[in-house]
Amino acid sequence: MSTSAAQTPESLSPWWGWAVGLVMLVGFSALILLSVKAYDNAPPIPAKAALPGGEIVFTVDDVSAGQAVFLKYGLMNNGTIWGHGGMLGPDFSARTLHNLGVFRAERIAVERFNATYASLDREQKGTVDGEVAVAFKTNRYDAASGVLALAPDDRIAFDGQVAYWTDYFKDPAANGGLTRGAVGDPGELRQLTAFFVWTAWAASVQRPGASHSYTNNFPYDPLVGNHPTGATVLWSAISLIFLLGGTGVVLLAFGKFDYLGWHGGARQDAGRPAGARAVAITPAQTATVKFMLVAALLFLAQTLIGGAVAHYRADPGDFYGVDLAEWLPSNLLRGWHLQLAIFWVATSYVAGALFVASDLGAGDPKGQRTLVHVLFWALVAVVVGSLLGQWAGIRNLLGDLWFWIGNQGWEYLEIGRLWQVLLAGGLLFWFWLVFRAVQPAGRSPELRPFVTFFLIAAFAIPFFYLPAFFYGARTHFSIVDVWRFWIIHLWVEGFFEFFVTVIVAVIFFQLGVVRRITALRVIYLDAILYFGGGLIGTAHHWYFTGQTPLAMALGATFSALEVVPLTLLTLDAWDFFKVTRGEGGPAPFRHRWTFLYLMAVGFWNFLGAGVFGFLINMPIISYYEVGTSLTINHAHAAFIGVFGMLGVGLMAYVLRETTPDSHWPRVETCVKVAFWGLNLGLAMMVFLSLLPNGLLQLWDVIENGYWHARSPAFTGSAVPRFLEWMRMPGDMVFIFAGALPLTWGVWLAYRALSRRDADIR
Repeated sequence: MSTSAAQTPESLSPWWGWAVGLVMLVGFSALILLSVKAYDNAPPIPAKAALPGGEIVFTVDDVSAGQAVFLKYGLMNNGTIWGHGGMLGPDFSARTLHNLGVFRAERIAVERFNATYASLDREQKGTVDGEVAVAFKTNRYDAASGVLALAPDDRIAFDGQVAYWTDYFKDPAANGGLTRGAVGDPGELRQLTAFFVWTAWAASVQRPGASHSYTNNFPYDPLVGNHPTGATVLWSAISLIFLLGGTGVVLLAFGKFDYLGWHGGARQDAGRPAGARAVAITPAQTATVKFMLVAALLFLAQTLIGGAVAHYRADPGDFYGVDLAEWLPSNLLRGWHLQLAIFWVATSYVAGALFVASDLGAGDPKGQRTLVHVLFWALVAVVVGSLLGQWAGIRNLLGDLWFWIGNQGWEYLEIGRLWQVLLAGGLLFWFWLVFRAVQPAGRSPELRPFVTFFLIAAFAIPFFYLPAFFYGARTHFSIVDVWRFWIIHLWVEGFFEFFVTVIVAVIFFQLGVVRRITALRVIYLDAILYFGGGLIGTAHHWYFTGQTPLAMALGATFSALEVVPLTLLTLDAWDFFKVTRGEGGPAPFRHRWTFLYLMAVGFWNFLGAGVFGFLINMPIISYYEVGTSLTINHAHAAFIGVFGMLGVGLMAYVLRETTPDSHWPRVETCVKVAFWGLNLGLAMMVFLSLLPNGLLQLWDVIENGYWHARSPAFTGSAVPRFLEWMRMPGDMVFIFAGALPLTWGVWLAYRALSRRDADIR
């Protein structure tokens, strides 16, 4: 008998597994190569920067200590370095670079024409600008001795920057809402300035053997000779070819093989209503409802804090007559806003995985409910402790312990190292709970593939958090950015996506709305598509952080391929609609709202992550745009629209499964209102404020330079300020018609479940 004849209709070709393995091997090989090369390519930090007479202006220790000051006071949640960080303040590297350029231009204008720079005519300014560019592009760093040779008047220029940044921290209205005098120690201010000056030097001086700076000529500033490189333009064009070619190939495959994607099939049990349970809810599953309640409360808190952060952008000096910056400065609130987003989404995923694991295992192992309770209180301790630590760390109340129990200061990974250790330990404990719950299913040939994928996806989440321990407060900024995005990108645009695909596939199969082979094929296909572009696509975060054009080439082309699976998710959204219409029977589908949220994921994944993401990932757009409102636009549409909606979808699923039918109508009303409130509010945020403001800011970068578009000269002007205030309608709808009714609905479900348990006891 031939192999093909021996195959059953429910079997899959081994080529699926080999294809996933090949994609992972190639992707991680390239990613590791780029990460290793980052250590060699990182801009050097001079052992000392010295004047012609030998006087030292700053040293490598000053730069490293300045970076630690930058992190300790949470300044990465105020402004950016090389485009990465918060957007309430300036880009510190770009502002310092332009200040130094103006200083040099004034000196040359006086020497050449005995006049101020502003009074020169066009031709004279051209002469001065040319000399300024030459001065900034000339690399006077001696790698052998580690000495950076400065010009005779660079001591004056450096002292001028110390004075500039000292003034910056004095007034919350001028710095985006920092605590008044946030950094006041003269020694720390000099160290901080040394760090800023070094980042400006690396951003302007030519890399040896190249015609561009260590940051590929970022930021854009014609005065110092920073213009987009040829590679920036070339790889932007080639990325379009990859996008169109990749989309064409995949759509061709979907057209030829019409069994790809989600498709309904004969139900496993045609006698039960669409989506009805075949087994009873277990004690461990009921314990996950309180996780969902905490997730909803954290989500509500995140939205309220997000509204306050948006107010700081619109009016940094005043919060309706209250000096909010004195106790809750903008950088603290932004740090909380980011961490709460991670916490509430992760909490909903953790709970959803535990719930589905009990379904797969057809019951609870001994003591599972008690262990789930332990995980819950450990989670609460990490959340509360880390948020309070951020507050104490930014206010400089922890002394030398700021890095361990305060805030490390790295964007998205702000929490102290101790809390990171506990978080990683908690995730490993969660994986063990999932593992012991699904073990019985591993003995079933039908369920074994689901168990394998489920465990791989779950283990990847704690495993790929490990790069958080590869660096410290004084590790080279370029190196830290490599490992930061190993976590941020691979979590968000890799393993979280894959993890949710597996969960959705298992739920669909368990509910009987798709066949086993369909669910498995979707898992394999999504793994190939997600990781085919997502792994190497991590490099699009490294265009301007000290890597060479190789990172730009790989990042641009493979991040373009990331759009392909996001495009296909729009097809998934329609398929969700078809397979959950009750086509296999007359009964309405029990989990309608769960899959409506999944449909919303498909829409926002395409628009927020796909369209808006590809726009800013093109190197030539990123060169002008990174760290502007277009980044915020992409972040909100993609994170809330995709991972947020997925988290709420899992909430809706768990609530429907655990809520008694007599109480469900009230809970369902809240879930329904939240669906429309969240989607409408997010759309209003994007189209009334974030997108138009981002496009306007992009135009200002092109017209006046990156430093200008990130300064109060632009952000405080009439139209940008008006567009910032236009965030309010969307925020109000999102909070009061979205997050608030969702939280109330989860509370109603939790209360109903608690009363039922009390009656049973």
